[in-house]
Amino acid sequence: GFSKQMVEILTKHGVAFSSFDIFSDEEVRQGLKTFSNWPTYPQLYVAGELIGGLDIVKELEASGELGTICPKAQKLEDRLKSLINKAPVMLFMKGNKQMAKCGFSKQILEIMNNTGVDYETFDILEDEEVRQGLKSFSNWPTYPQLYVKGELVGGLDIVKELKESGELLPVLKGEN
Repeated sequence: GFSKQMVEILTKHGVAFSSFDIFSDEEVRQGLKTFSNWPTYPQLYVAGELIGGLDIVKELEASGELGTICPKAQKLEDRLKSLINKAPVMLFMKGNKQMAKCGFSKQILEIMNNTGVDYETFDILEDEEVRQGLKSFSNWPTYPQLYVKGELVGGLDIVKELKESGELLPVLKGEN
C-alpha cells in the first residue's frame, strides 16, 4: 500500500523514476535499511541521496517542494524534438546502420550509404513510445522516416524519388 501511494504521487507529479523490488533481494532489503539508517520502505533517493519515506514525500508534496527536488520526466514532444535534432541527418528505422530489421529500412540504408553523407539512426523497435509518438508528431504513419536539420524529408518512396531526380544529395546537405 505505501509503495503504491509513493508511485502514484511520483507519477502524478511527472517525476522521472525507476524502482527496485526489495522482495527480490533480501541482502539489499536489509543492507539498505542499515546504509540509509531508515528502517522502513519505500525509500526515495534523488541523485543517490535519501529523501525519505512516504510521510516525507507527502510533506514535500503538500509544501510544493517535491517538484523542485525530483527530476521531471522529459515530455514526449521534447524528447522527439531532441532525437530528431540529435544529428544533422537522422534516420528513424527498424534496426540500425549495422543491421536493418525490415526490407524498407534495408533499402533506405543502401541509398544513404551510397551518398557518403554522415547520418545517425534510431531503432524504433527499441522504444515503443518513440515509435508511436513520432508517427503523430511528424504526421507520417510509416517507417523509415528521414529528417534533415530537424525537418521531415519523408520515407523510402520520397528518398527514392529524390535520388532519381538528383535532388537527394542537396537535400541531405541542407542545401534545399
